[in-house]
Formats: sequence, C-alpha cells, structure tokens
Amino acid sequence: MNKNQVLVSGAVLFKHNKGKDLEWFLVKSDGEDDWEIPKVLVRKGESSVRASLRMLAERGNMTTKVLEEVGRAGGTASVNGKVLPQRHIYYLAVLKSPITEAIGFDEVVWLDYSKASRKISSKREKAILKQAKKVYSDWKKARQAKKNK
Repeated sequence: MNKNQVLVSGAVLFKHNKGKDLEWFLVKSDGEDDWEIPKVLVRKGESSVRASLRMLAERGNMTTKVLEEVGRAGGTASVNGKVLPQRHIYYLAVLKSPITEAIGFDEVVWLDYSKASRKISSKREKAILKQAKKVYSDWKKARQAKKNK
C-alpha cells in the first residue's frame, strides 16, 4: 500500500428485529445535511476490521461483529493542502448487544433497507448498502446450509 494513502474503514451495521426486516445504522455529522454509513480513519498498525470495531465501540457504545467485507472504493482526500489517495473498505457488521446511547455520533438512525437507501445521498454509499444487503443474504444462506448438514 502507498505510504501516503489514507485508509478509511466503513461499517455497514445492521440489527435484527424480531419478526421485522433488518434495520440499518446511519449517522449524520453536525452541520451536514447528508446521512451516511459510519466511517473511521484506520490508525497506523491497525487493521481496517479492527478500526470499524473500535469506532462502533468507542463512538457508538456498541458490541458488534464484522461478518464479511462488502466492498472497496478509491478516491482522494485533501489533507493540509496536499491531495492524498484514499481507500475505503466497507464491512458488513451485526449489532451484538443493545445500545444505550451512541454518544460519539452527532445524529443516528436505524432504518429498514428502503428508507435507509433513500436517506443516503451518496451514490457510492447507496451501492455499498445494496451490496451489503446481498452479502447478508448470501451469508445467511451459507450459515443455514451449514446448520442443515
């Protein structure tokens, strides 16, 4: 990896609702109009999976588990006037324990897939959410097949 490259980890987090569809977790920053998938910069020496788990634990006060990688995206970021290449890696994660309050995020919302998809304004993140839904479906089928063996 390019040593100047900025690595960003995103967590496409869902929770199970008894008898209902999955709900997806979105965040919004103060002063921003856009809802998005939560993301965090990966620290030096840290894995991108660990960064997502850390973010959700520290900022979201949540216990989560990463299930699969959902997708990757590239881009650039401007840091101190320097343009640096940026790499996003998104992971499908499941909420393991109920949260009391996600104190590290300005605003949070749990929505079913169709509402979450409409709320996200970024085309890239809409595509990532769609891919996450498919990855979840495939993961669930594989898990069910294992149980039936």
